[in-house]
Amino acid sequence: MPVPPLEGWVRDRTAAYDPGFVSADPRFVHAHVTALGPFVDVLDDDVASRVAAVAAQVEPFPYRLARVATFPNGIVHLAPEPAGPFALLTALLVAEFPDHPPYAGEFAPEPHLTLDLVHGDVTEESTRARLDGLLPVEARADALDLAWWESGRCRLVRRWLLGRGARDVTS
Repeated sequence: MPVPPLEGWVRDRTAAYDPGFVSADPRFVHAHVTALGPFVDVLDDDVASRVAAVAAQVEPFPYRLARVATFPNGIVHLAPEPAGPFALLTALLVAEFPDHPPYAGEFAPEPHLTLDLVHGDVTEESTRARLDGLLPVEARADALDLAWWESGRCRLVRRWLLGRGARDVTS
């Protein structure tokens, strides 16, 4: 789910680590809260309509990003508040696509926006300092993106609006 207010910050951090993951697609949003991944390798009409049906079940909602935290594996992230609507969308997608567990079943799904990875001089505190003046972010979740993440090939595959008026807005 795209988080446009933090796009510049996340894009810059991505470029610092691996410029190949900076997308040339202007519709692609680097700053995001993952709803479900990994997902299908090929998006056919059946899968697209099933995703649209899930997106239609979740109305757009406001959220706030203010709390920086670190997972045990060192991923520094922002935790959205409330997390419930994000978790609901993930649960609905998992119910619809049980062959695609979140994070391939390696981690329990917890809504977050990835900021960095603890290593060297990167800490939760240093990341918080780099965000100085950007937080809190007040945003509205109104779309669900299917993004392709591959070095040199990152791009938006599809975007669906959330809620009863849900529709594919990329084709």
